[in-house]
Amino acid sequence: MIIKSNFFRISILFIGMSFILPIQAQEKHSWKEAEAAGYAYRYVSNDPMNTRFYTLKNGFTVILTENANEPRVTAQIAVRVGSNNDPATHTGLAHYLEHLLFKGTDNFGTSDWKSEKVLLDQIEELYETYTKETDVEKRKSLYKEIDRLSVEASRYSVANEYDKLMSTIGSQGTNAHTWYNETVYKEDIPSSSIDKFLMIQAERFRYPVFRLFHTELETVYEEKNMSIDNDGNRAYEALLDKLFPKTNYGQQTTLGTVEHLKNPSLKVIRSFYDTYYVGNNMAIVLAGDFNSDDMIKKIDQHFGTFPAGKAVSDSNIAEDPIQRSAVLDVAGPSAQYMMMGYRVGKSTSREALLADVASSLLSNGKAGLIDLNLSQKQRVLAAGANVNQQKDYGFFTLYGYPKQGQTLEEVRSLLLEQIALLKKGEFDAELIDAIRANSTLSFLQSLDNNTARTQNLVSDFIRTKSAGWDQEVAYLDALSKITKEEIVNFANAFFKDNYIVVNKRQGEAGDIAKVEKPPITPVHTNADKQSSYLNQIASMPSLPVSPEWLDYKRDIQQAKAGKAAVLYVQNKENQLFRQNFLFDMGSWNHKLLPLAGSYLSYLGTDKLTGAQVQEAFFKLACNYSISIGTEETRITLTGLQENYGKAMLLLTDLLKNCKVDEAALDNLKKDVLQQRQNNKANKRNIMQGLMSYAAYGAKNPFNDQLSTEALTAIKGEELVALLHGLMDYEHKVIAYSPLSLKQYTAALSQYHKSPKSYNSIPAKRVYTRLDQTENTVLFANYDMVQADISWYRKGAPYQADKEASIALFNSYFGGGMGSIVFQNLREAKGLAYTTYATYSTPAKKEDPFSVSAFIGTQSDKISDAVKGMNALLNTLPRSDKAFDTAKKSFLSDIETQRIKKDGIVFSYLQNLKKGIDHDRRKSWYEQAKTMQFKDIENVHQTALASKPYTYCIVASEKNVTDEQLRNIGKLTKVSLEELFGY
Repeated sequence: MIIKSNFFRISILFIGMSFILPIQAQEKHSWKEAEAAGYAYRYVSNDPMNTRFYTLKNGFTVILTENANEPRVTAQIAVRVGSNNDPATHTGLAHYLEHLLFKGTDNFGTSDWKSEKVLLDQIEELYETYTKETDVEKRKSLYKEIDRLSVEASRYSVANEYDKLMSTIGSQGTNAHTWYNETVYKEDIPSSSIDKFLMIQAERFRYPVFRLFHTELETVYEEKNMSIDNDGNRAYEALLDKLFPKTNYGQQTTLGTVEHLKNPSLKVIRSFYDTYYVGNNMAIVLAGDFNSDDMIKKIDQHFGTFPAGKAVSDSNIAEDPIQRSAVLDVAGPSAQYMMMGYRVGKSTSREALLADVASSLLSNGKAGLIDLNLSQKQRVLAAGANVNQQKDYGFFTLYGYPKQGQTLEEVRSLLLEQIALLKKGEFDAELIDAIRANSTLSFLQSLDNNTARTQNLVSDFIRTKSAGWDQEVAYLDALSKITKEEIVNFANAFFKDNYIVVNKRQGEAGDIAKVEKPPITPVHTNADKQSSYLNQIASMPSLPVSPEWLDYKRDIQQAKAGKAAVLYVQNKENQLFRQNFLFDMGSWNHKLLPLAGSYLSYLGTDKLTGAQVQEAFFKLACNYSISIGTEETRITLTGLQENYGKAMLLLTDLLKNCKVDEAALDNLKKDVLQQRQNNKANKRNIMQGLMSYAAYGAKNPFNDQLSTEALTAIKGEELVALLHGLMDYEHKVIAYSPLSLKQYTAALSQYHKSPKSYNSIPAKRVYTRLDQTENTVLFANYDMVQADISWYRKGAPYQADKEASIALFNSYFGGGMGSIVFQNLREAKGLAYTTYATYSTPAKKEDPFSVSAFIGTQSDKISDAVKGMNALLNTLPRSDKAFDTAKKSFLSDIETQRIKKDGIVFSYLQNLKKGIDHDRRKSWYEQAKTMQFKDIENVHQTALASKPYTYCIVASEKNVTDEQLRNIGKLTKVSLEELFGY
């Protein structure tokens, strides 16, 4: 996969850490040296993660940070090479290589390496000839021979054995990504399996074999076509092309060009691997439950023999200053928006730091200039700012979605007005302190998260080869020294007529070159074979890990605050609190609730305007949100415990005393109408609507919306009355805070007053699920290269004692890279980048189980994709070894799972909805230990096999015929108006 910036997200990284102790905030964070267990390492003083940085003799970097919260270890193996390093004639190569690192070596992924190698060598030579050949017919003939030999070679391969190895040792989240300067491989493993993990990874990188290449190439083609269908990707690539006309940030994309994808060279890929995948370009980053003194010895044993090579150097190509702004247009079917970008300097520069602060002053979700002046005042539909900082350069991006009748040019002018205010210094200097406080909050919330730890350490390794970790640790100290004057000076020097604008307009995308996929023959996956290497790993002993079960009576403290039930877990780790008011009612009970929740964010009280309320929360480093689901409403308050009282006072005053604002309501209505139009232009929303239609029929929860007339007629008094009376409905309080239960309920009771009696909760609207009696097709037209296909079927009534076998079935059948569905449709046939199938468990006992499946494929392969998935839905391939792997992985996941904090309470409430008053994982665990293949086969036969389905298809009418669709089932074309209800 690739990873890219999401410029719609305001990101505050957990990169400042010096606030842990007041004295430490005054101390300098500097590099120190130490030695333990015979190994020298470096560390940064007052780093609360106590990170150790080792360098092995071959230059290999080892980064360790201990965290014993659960018996697991998050691991990321990072290589300082990415798409920026692709040869100009073979773009996309680093990403290809990432995919191929999952194919095994001469020791695993093969059942007969000697025989397989003969064929793979022939395939490699044929690709060289194929790449250079220009005659169309000769290319077809060459590819036909490549296909024939690939099928023959696959008789000796064991597809996806890497994932089987990871499943065998209990790994979760097997993945990887490629970006501009990095390729990163990720796992999350039980700490008891660390020896096996290190052994496998060392073998994986020793000598990767590029087997099953042409089917993996098909997967990359699908990924490229997905990106072509994504307007946001194309707009962002257009922006970077103009921001970086000389360097590969703009001149090469991670997925590469269509032409290069069609002409791969295995020899060039091997040369790339040999050049860059060397010890002094690589690091292993571990966070979790281990002893660093023991760990470094093990890592040295496995990785210390990696060959060293030429280290990746920083680019010596400098971009020329942008002298004049430029405007580009990109068209596509999704909703229109605009974005503008400025170029930021090197990651270690002062400019990068100040740009980060400036972006937060403009947009932090609450109190930035864009937040207060544009979002809060409803002058745009949505807007924000973000810095995406890379090693050599960064991208300072602003974006905006227009309101009804508003042009993209008008949105741009509004964003430039906010930049002008920043340049004039027309912002509250206290916001800099508030940004620091909120960064503190963000860090504390993520400190026990191993993924957050490793991600930030990897980012620094990629940017500075870990030389900049002292700056990361000292970030908040640096932030505290930044003055308003410096920001104003920076803004005036940085924001000039030196930006690039991309207007993403709604319309025909025009002729877009897609990757044409040559015909291929499905390869052999040999699911029931395994290498002797896997057998060796499986036979190695692991330290036993005992599961930990929750005892809700022991683990949850209960009390009353007035009439409200309080379910409480004490926070004994830090000074943060998290509090939820939970109501058993949602939009199905009251159609106006979602609108009232949105309205609240724009309202003020007698004392404060709406903008002042948002600003006050931000300055307290506290946050509130109101979330309205279909059957549940949640009001959440989080922040620093020292500010709990002030935050509760703000929240209760807002709920009880918010005032009608007719102008805000009028704007909100217009925004809702505009968002409705945008929803119709989003293919994921279209698929969501089709699936709801499949489940419930033409009138369903998705399209049961307020009509335009009803929306227009709503009065502000109705919504405000609903908000004022919200706490008069029965609710629970779920809380996690450093206080004792007695102290907490006393503090809560100061602000939270119960009524004498609760109001009756309005009756829920009832939607009845349909029984599928024949194959039917629901089709929605969308201008796209690919086709998205989903399957739906209502299952049996819920039974608690079926959950364990269903969970194990999903793990085996369609829930991951090693599953039957993934192996057959992606690995063997190359039909998709994304595909899955599950028998889903409902959230509450009144609802049934349900079958859902998905595949995204090229439009010309709809029939093949449907046939392929249906074959698996009807006949369950049996692999005893794959079942054994799935079972061990399932048990390991339970053994190493630790539910903590207020997650304990939500686990309890989740189980209660199913009529269960205990930790159901215990019964799952006991049942799974004795399960056999016949148990999951029974799930398949009774729930999936030989059953009629509803097929939901989103594709372009230009690429699929009615006859093709009718061959699948009875066809109904659903208009967007029918689908969305407006």
